[in-house]
Amino acid sequence: MFGGKIGAPEIILILVVVILLFGAKKLPDMARSLGKSARILKSEAKAMKEESNASTQASGSNEQSAAQRTIQAAPGDVASSRPVNEPTDTTQR
Repeated sequence: MFGGKIGAPEIILILVVVILLFGAKKLPDMARSLGKSARILKSEAKAMKEESNASTQASGSNEQSAAQRTIQAAPGDVASSRPVNEPTDTTQR
């Protein structure tokens, strides 16, 4: 329909439709929750990467101590933070 090219008129039309559907009042809340989700995803990806690096360095020992991390939705937001127990690897190699 558009020939594979999305220009400024199409983007403006999409934004107008989104504002009409969701209303201007709810858009800041939606953007805030999307930002929180992105921060959580980023912190989890970073933790998994660090955990992977730590497990490859300590691959010689089968026992790893169960560390407890705290996941925060936003920096300084202590109301929604919760401690998380990391699962331990109980499989035999």
